[in-house]
Amino acid sequence: MPKASLDEVPHRDRVMAKERKPNWQTLSGIDLPLSAEPRSDVDLPPPGQPPYTRGIHDTMYRSRLWTMRQYAGFSSAEATNERFKLLLERGQMGLSVAFDLPTQLGMDADDELAYGEVGKVGVSVSTVEDMKRLFDGIPLGQVSTSMTINAPAMVLLAMYIVAGEEEGVPMSELKGTIQNDILKEYIARGTYVFPPNESMRLITDIFEFCGREVPLWNTISISGYHIREAGSTAVQELAFTLANALAYVDAALATGQDIDSFAPRLSFFFNCHNDFFEEIAKFRAARTLWHDLMTERYSPRHPKSSMLRFHTQVAGVSLTAQQPLNNVARVTVQALAAVLGGTQSLHTNSYDEALGLPTETSATVALRTQQIIAEESGVADTVDPMAGSWHVEQLTKQIYERSKAIITQIEDKGGALNAIEQGWQQHEIHLSAYRYLNEIESGERCIVGVNHGVMEEHETIPVMKTDASLGDTQALRLKALRNERDAQRVEHALRQVATAAETGENLFPHVLEAVRSRATLGEIMGEMKTVFGTYTAPSGF
Repeated sequence: MPKASLDEVPHRDRVMAKERKPNWQTLSGIDLPLSAEPRSDVDLPPPGQPPYTRGIHDTMYRSRLWTMRQYAGFSSAEATNERFKLLLERGQMGLSVAFDLPTQLGMDADDELAYGEVGKVGVSVSTVEDMKRLFDGIPLGQVSTSMTINAPAMVLLAMYIVAGEEEGVPMSELKGTIQNDILKEYIARGTYVFPPNESMRLITDIFEFCGREVPLWNTISISGYHIREAGSTAVQELAFTLANALAYVDAALATGQDIDSFAPRLSFFFNCHNDFFEEIAKFRAARTLWHDLMTERYSPRHPKSSMLRFHTQVAGVSLTAQQPLNNVARVTVQALAAVLGGTQSLHTNSYDEALGLPTETSATVALRTQQIIAEESGVADTVDPMAGSWHVEQLTKQIYERSKAIITQIEDKGGALNAIEQGWQQHEIHLSAYRYLNEIESGERCIVGVNHGVMEEHETIPVMKTDASLGDTQALRLKALRNERDAQRVEHALRQVATAAETGENLFPHVLEAVRSRATLGEIMGEMKTVFGTYTAPSGF
């Protein structure tokens, strides 16, 4: 694979997010207005104005395209680094890191529980040296990096900060996002480590520290994606996500933080499924509902505190192992809905999603799908082209009202955290998933290649294989690091982490110092475990 630096990426690709050629005409030469105007019976403020139903910016993609942020991570840091450089060379605008399961669970690669999982579904990162290898040759002051990490989010962000420091980039200049959304882990995904209250404490510590020291960083990406992948409906996805977001806001306010010190850096992450118009309406309803909830409850002064910004990933659960090339069409429909819904960044899944990790070919097709939508389809040339559609406006209204009703139910149960501990959201998702599966099995809902248009398949799709020896390689690296580092400095830094965990002092500065001393992910998480304990969901959840 090419090893190009960002400076070698073609200029047109690098500036795509910031500059657009002002040729606002159809292929027939018909002039395109800046914005599609709603029907006279639909009273909506223009794009860029509260409650942001029609988009958070007045010119939207005319001024700047969404960020094309393909999710990548597999095997070693070196292998993922090569994939990052390939995607940057081909026009990707931001990096998005997938970590393997041991990393997501705060384990070092040589932990006995990590055996067989190192580098399997993402990149293995146990130390700041791994983080430096992951971004070798990529200027951290120039790229925006998203990291899908939750329970150990503080530690991974600290590693990224130290990697930047040692490259000469201060933390104040780093741009990106950590997912850091633990509530959806209890609801839908399962990579939690600590009990809920202690997990919330880590999140508010990140809010507080980054608000002062890492001001360009999005400190949480509140995710409905995994809730939808677990089987929820679009309405449930929106309601559960915003209810979780309110819980984070309340937790931060309870620590004495001002709403406008952290709310402008909240971001969201949604799924985009196959129901084209419902998904467009979901995104419009999400912006409107978040604005209304924030202004009615907290009265923020900063306009961005009530402005919902979101990343979208198309629905992995919708992609089939049968006739996998059909997934190109599914991804295109879903990506188009996300763009028409006004997303700020987008990941398009590869057609081989149901078979394995994306190959170079399938990842390139996924990226090119976004570029074709952006440059050839014309949908980015007019702000809110769906405005005035009776169908879309009615769907938007219904999704808004139904989602708000679910949020009220959650509040009646004591809020998102209490409802999660009761298993309520989990149970509702199970019911929706069961209903959807029954519709497919009965033939009431058609899935091409599964229960409709079925045929014998002879063509085989190449599947990526990860390096099975990576666990041994990582274990040797960890052994060498432990032998070479200043053991006393590490021991002192880890004691400080434990002390801060006990006293309630903000943990982030101490985690940062531990990372600088070359403490490992598992060691830092281990100190927190001794104080916080770990969590096991009650049986039946």
